[in-house]
Amino acid sequence: MTPEMSALFTPVPAVDSIETLAAMLRPVMRAIATAVGPHCEVVLHDLRDHHMERTIVAIENGHVTGRSVGGPSTNLGLEVLSSESEDHNRFGYPGRTSGGRDLNCSSIYFRDQDGKVMASLCINVDLTALQTARTVLDDLLPQRRSQPVSEVIAPDITTVLDDMIEAAIRQVGKPVPLLGKPERVEILRYLEERGAFFVKRSVERTARRLSISKVTAYGYLDEIRNGS
Repeated sequence: MTPEMSALFTPVPAVDSIETLAAMLRPVMRAIATAVGPHCEVVLHDLRDHHMERTIVAIENGHVTGRSVGGPSTNLGLEVLSSESEDHNRFGYPGRTSGGRDLNCSSIYFRDQDGKVMASLCINVDLTALQTARTVLDDLLPQRRSQPVSEVIAPDITTVLDDMIEAAIRQVGKPVPLLGKPERVEILRYLEERGAFFVKRSVERTARRLSISKVTAYGYLDEIRNGS
């Protein structure tokens, strides 16, 4: 990574292997999860090979999101792959489980010596207990600003993909039966920009939801990628 690129990122030391990183972080992950409590999930993702359906290499308190070692990435992990050169470190952003539980999340990304994203460490705190006890803990619960959900966390990558597809459809503001080519292209563009098509068979799944053929979907994607 050049000095100019290094200046763009929150300083996180480069690492030489996922094995070294995991060995170093596992006790830290356990310390965080133990200190915060059973409602705090800490996850280490391996992002080297872009196998987004099985990125989790270490996890504490996986019951928070229903995931375990070998589980998937999230929509934010997919977005990172579509724009690796940017600084994706984020702190205290809103998330949600596939079951609808609100989370307070932070994620930092580790890079190798060449500046490529290698892994991410994510902390997800389930706010359910605090929300349930809001009347007696109001002074202790930080006021959450009204923000759109940034991250959806699910036990499998297809649930994450389905949520991204539904978000794209909501963005164009029309029911699927009324969509024309411009709206379908816009939906595919939204998903392309957010890395959705790194998921295996995602084009086919999107095509089915949009009631178009796989061939048509790939044709629209070619137009998008060629700048049409």
